[in-house]
Amino acid sequence: MATYFTEPSRTFSEYLLVPGYSSKECMVDNVSLKTPVVKFKKGEEPALTMNIPLVSAVMQAVSDDNMAVALAKEGGISFIYGSQTIENQAAMVARAKAYKAGFVISDSNISPESTLKDVLALKRRTGHSTVAVTTDGTAQGRLVGLVTSRDYRISRMDESTMVKEFMTPLDQLIYAPAGTTLKEANDIIWDNKINQLPIVDAEGRLQYLVFRKDYDSHKENTDELLDAQKRYVVGAGINTRDYKERVPALVEAGADILCIDSSEGYSEWQKMTLSWIRETYGDSVKVGAGNVVDAEGFRFLAECGADFIKVGIGGGSICITREQKGIGRGQASAVIEVAEARDHYFKETGIYIPICSDGGIVYDYHMTLALAMGADFIMLGRYFARFDESPTTKVNINGSYMKEYWGEGSARARNWQRYDMGGDEKLSFEEGVDSYVPYAGSLHDNVGLSLKKVKSTMCNCGVLSIPELQQRAKITVISTTSLVEGGAHDVLLKDSNKSYK
Repeated sequence: MATYFTEPSRTFSEYLLVPGYSSKECMVDNVSLKTPVVKFKKGEEPALTMNIPLVSAVMQAVSDDNMAVALAKEGGISFIYGSQTIENQAAMVARAKAYKAGFVISDSNISPESTLKDVLALKRRTGHSTVAVTTDGTAQGRLVGLVTSRDYRISRMDESTMVKEFMTPLDQLIYAPAGTTLKEANDIIWDNKINQLPIVDAEGRLQYLVFRKDYDSHKENTDELLDAQKRYVVGAGINTRDYKERVPALVEAGADILCIDSSEGYSEWQKMTLSWIRETYGDSVKVGAGNVVDAEGFRFLAECGADFIKVGIGGGSICITREQKGIGRGQASAVIEVAEARDHYFKETGIYIPICSDGGIVYDYHMTLALAMGADFIMLGRYFARFDESPTTKVNINGSYMKEYWGEGSARARNWQRYDMGGDEKLSFEEGVDSYVPYAGSLHDNVGLSLKKVKSTMCNCGVLSIPELQQRAKITVISTTSLVEGGAHDVLLKDSNKSYK
């Protein structure tokens, strides 16, 4: 006879946190969001911790090297997507690991023979107003000039005007040689009252750009996540097919942690992948596994050697696995059960295996609920896809700026390895959609605001750390009526002319 769960499958929106006693110490500035990323023995420190409990999803539309650097600056980890060639993914990891704080590899580049129209299109695509002009239009080409918004007037110039006619040429630029330190670069910027400083090598090839605006932001990034060599911590996704070739390349490129990217982790495929990694590298290579939604799945992956375990099937905003296959579980129910299994495993073995809640986050307060229910950190896709730092295009849809966002199970991504159950090497049917999400601006501003909300709620609960929240949180199921009561109701909002009943 089939196994039936007696409790409904619940989502985060069906719960609220109940306030606890808040002492005078419960202030946002006193809250720590440090959290373990990989398993550790009782009484020992984990080999890797994060300063914030957020990681970005293993998705084409979310996690590349730019996202990896941006999120590491905030204290989290990005898992660079694996649905690309091994060479390309390894190159992304290497670029992120080679990134020097304050030194930006230009991603807005153009050749002198391009036109103003090309510059405007590039600016729309990247959102950057500074464009490096190189002989071949690449980031490492020989620098011949710069184009900023001060170099052209759209209303007075023909869009067919060539870049070389209006750019600021190299002989009118202030630049510095390769080997210049960040302090020296910032001194040059301030002394000469310029907004950006190109760094070029002995042959005139562009190496980096240093921006005035980054000086203050670097000082603000007190939570940045660095390895022992002061490089940003970077993650990468792998699959259960080509891991024997992909893992060595990613390790060689410098990846700090890997994650098996799969829609369903309770499988022999994941066991084989984890076993090979342990036989080949021992415990030196850290790797997460998943996804699972119950205690059985957690126990299986724990015994297979996973360093962390992802929780969630079908809860992503672009995921249609439940619709297509009728499989999955409400994210709140899944996190609650797996967290209980994690705690039981810890008491039994003395080994703590962090769990990652993946999917189901709609509002910022859902982050706090996921942590309170036992998640050590949260994987987000849609949330990060909205920002400047995601690799997708910003487009104008009916007067509103949007970012493209698609699932790994969509026809666009065709990441069949993520849904692999053996057999043909193809995506038999879609388990994700191709969509848009509202553009939200910079990652730094949005993550800062979201985490202030999390910290504020933790203060309301009377706790100053994630472990305290997990131990002392009081959580209640809510009715549909109380859900309505929790929002604006029985008023006419000024900015929308909409009545709430």
